[in-house]
Amino acid sequence: MKFTWLLLFCLLICPGCGEDEPTIKVNLKIKEQTILKHEPDALTYAYLPQYSHTVSYTRHHLLILYLRKETGLNIKQIFPDTFDQYMYMVGQNKIDISFSNPFVYVKMAHRYGAKAFARSIETIGREDFRGQIICRRDNSAIKTLSDCAQKRWIAVDSTSAGGFLYPLGYFLDHGIKKSDFKEISFAPGPGGKQEKVVLSICAGKYDIGTIREGALDVVVGKIDMQQIRILAMTSPYPGWVYAARKNLDKIIVNKIRLAFEKLDIDNDNHRKILNAAHFAKVIPSMDSDFDSVRRLANKVDISLGQ
Repeated sequence: MKFTWLLLFCLLICPGCGEDEPTIKVNLKIKEQTILKHEPDALTYAYLPQYSHTVSYTRHHLLILYLRKETGLNIKQIFPDTFDQYMYMVGQNKIDISFSNPFVYVKMAHRYGAKAFARSIETIGREDFRGQIICRRDNSAIKTLSDCAQKRWIAVDSTSAGGFLYPLGYFLDHGIKKSDFKEISFAPGPGGKQEKVVLSICAGKYDIGTIREGALDVVVGKIDMQQIRILAMTSPYPGWVYAARKNLDKIIVNKIRLAFEKLDIDNDNHRKILNAAHFAKVIPSMDSDFDSVRRLANKVDISLGQ
């Protein structure tokens, strides 16, 4: 008790607490941006944010650890919030290795000189993938594809392949133009755009939604899957692609390509990496593999420069 009173007495007479102490004025209107230190030897790797950042990290963390060990390169995964930010960062040389859908890739190749060097084979064993058109099972106004005209459509993003471009081409093939829809909206906010489309349809906010094949697996356990009906599947197009930014050292690109080629599903350690990424394997690729996507963009009158 005596100790406590002595401590209080000392604090009261402490010269540092006197009234003559000069006042420091703080201007809260002045802001200073915090700049993160850049590691000169770091190689940035980014997964197009079609899913939440948590899903992106979970799927690719083991793969990146493997690439670091196999190549000796300091590879780090970064997480752009939106499709537009992702492409902008490629254009600014802030993403060295990109993993994206083929529509985003052909745009980046056209605008910024990105070059495809590998592509994934998904766990279903196919080199391509499709888009899906979905609706609520109990939506009595939509029975067939033709019923989608004059309805409200939510798509993943204007640069989504399976979630917009492929379904748009499918609608056009069946006589339904963009102008025939009452509304076309895109999933809002950063990341998780595939999930947001499914959840919006489940909640009845839109009549139809478009997603990439396999996206429904991500929301299993979050919604009653019996509420969702797959109305149609598009034609298949080339799968997701790894691309190097313009002027990235070819020796670096080749190291990563060779590391990808070594991944073997029959190897126990590799199987864990591939299963987490939802890959069966990664194969070499080149720019011309995606010409069919360019033709589709031209068909639906979408400029790769926009």
